[in-house]
Amino acid sequence: MEQAYLDLGRKLLEEGHDKGDRTGTGTKSLFGYQMRFDLNEGFPLLTTKRVPFGLIKSELLWFLKGDTNIRYLLQHNNHIWDEWAFERYVKSADYTGPDMTDFGRRSLVDEKFNEEYQKQMKAFCEKIVADEKFAQKHGDLGHIYGYQWRHWEKQDGTFIDQIKDVIEMIKTNPNSRRLIVTAWNPEDVPSMALPPCHTMFQFYVYDGKLSCQLYQRSADVFLGVPFNIASYALLTHLIAHETGLGVGEFVHTLGDAHLYQNHIEQMNEQLTRDVRPAPKLVLNQTKSSVFDFEMEDIQVENYHPHPTIKAPIAV
Repeated sequence: MEQAYLDLGRKLLEEGHDKGDRTGTGTKSLFGYQMRFDLNEGFPLLTTKRVPFGLIKSELLWFLKGDTNIRYLLQHNNHIWDEWAFERYVKSADYTGPDMTDFGRRSLVDEKFNEEYQKQMKAFCEKIVADEKFAQKHGDLGHIYGYQWRHWEKQDGTFIDQIKDVIEMIKTNPNSRRLIVTAWNPEDVPSMALPPCHTMFQFYVYDGKLSCQLYQRSADVFLGVPFNIASYALLTHLIAHETGLGVGEFVHTLGDAHLYQNHIEQMNEQLTRDVRPAPKLVLNQTKSSVFDFEMEDIQVENYHPHPTIKAPIAV
């Protein structure tokens, strides 16, 4: 199962087009790629490097709550959205620290700048956790995933809860071809800290099993895609649990699948490692609704991965 991901990494190294990007880092890129994961073969948490499952759980639960403020994530020691919130803060009139102009690129090449950047961001995150009013003002990322999933705003000012609606449709009309949730709202894209990379997903019910296909417009293959695979596999398990179905496949369809130039060495290292048995996902069977699950209700067993491979994030 994990081999599907490794095949993509190898294909990018061998056949990827050298292409510029928004961050200025440069990529090896391919357009239009699909991977399939049979969720009955185990939970698709990569074993060729450690993928922190706690971060995946807390981010998905954050989305499912309809939350868009990083305070919840920081309270669960999840820092994967820090850079985008911090970038919005340093561009605000309230920021009085050192000049962080073009910080995303400069932090990669200027060691002193990077130290100051990390210092300022650490102080920012600590204040988000300690000061609720500060968090309300500067911790929000705009109308990103959770907002669109749970609070899609209609022209009349009312809202659509896409997650609640799609679960109800799976229960009442499982053969529907409209079991779709979308995060791409063109009107809200300009106000988002980061426009949705995983833009829409569709469910499919057959033979008592729930499958999910995700369309991802932009895919950071080394850092982001392992999270995306595990996150949507977990979402599929949670919704299958609530609707009384087994799990089928997770189908991952990628638009621009890219390997950043400063991730090439890391991907080459990962490709030298052997694949280990996939872990098992264990859900608290006493919880009936996806909205009732908390961190402790979701666990993986027998996860024995190779060590973490660190790589810089492109902002």
